[in-house]
Amino acid sequence: MTTPVAPLAGAAPDLPRRAFVAQIMGLPISVHVRGPRARDEAVAHAVEQSFAELRADDATFSVWKPDSPVSRIRDGRDSLAEAHPRIRHVAALCELAGHRTGSAFSAWLPDDEGTIRFDPTGLVKGWAVEQAFVGLVGRLRQFGAHDAVINAGGDIAVHCTRTDTPAWRIAIEDPRDRSRLLRTLELRTGAVATSGTAARGRHITDPATGVPAIGLLSASVIGPELTWADVYATAAFVKGPTAVGWLATLAHHAAVLVAPDGGVTSVRAAE
Repeated sequence: MTTPVAPLAGAAPDLPRRAFVAQIMGLPISVHVRGPRARDEAVAHAVEQSFAELRADDATFSVWKPDSPVSRIRDGRDSLAEAHPRIRHVAALCELAGHRTGSAFSAWLPDDEGTIRFDPTGLVKGWAVEQAFVGLVGRLRQFGAHDAVINAGGDIAVHCTRTDTPAWRIAIEDPRDRSRLLRTLELRTGAVATSGTAARGRHITDPATGVPAIGLLSASVIGPELTWADVYATAAFVKGPTAVGWLATLAHHAAVLVAPDGGVTSVRAAE
């Protein structure tokens, strides 16, 4: 699980706003909508559709549910080559992620016994949340101009359609003291993802060694798409301090890295 990044959004005083929360993928996922019909039941239904899509992806991709399609692939009962197209699409994205990150990301990782198995978890959450959020933004258009943000355990996507509202404010927490904020960002459209140790300890595996990465306490990446912000945050965490040079090559992305001694490095790639 990534280090939480909490939205601290402001809005016009007279603009309706509503928050929705559901427990999916083992974590709270929240959606905030602001706009003239934010409190309408039609908007609530649109948000529930996104939650339903996330529940469906959780049922498909969970490696903790023994009879999920991905679990069946992991233990050899089913073949990835014959899997549902959605699973094969994610597997292809994982291959692309490995290429883009210089193999610092992989969907083939050792289980508790050391056996290499298919595990797309590191990409699926960000990808599924992004897919559900894009669908929500599209559904909200029928109700007029609305802004929205989704927060899935610290992986955040935002979208502003209105021109009379402030940007969403996103806070990056200190992994050594989660009551302290390291940075506050303002985004109208884009995503922030954090990989780190604060919530679940050292759980991010280095594909090259098969053991947890130890070079950083957290890596936060800001970019246009949650799928890739999430992948790049995981890869940066695996790469450790050497990630700085690589991150500087990722156009339209920025990052905040926290070293074990608490030192903070900010990286912004050329546009």
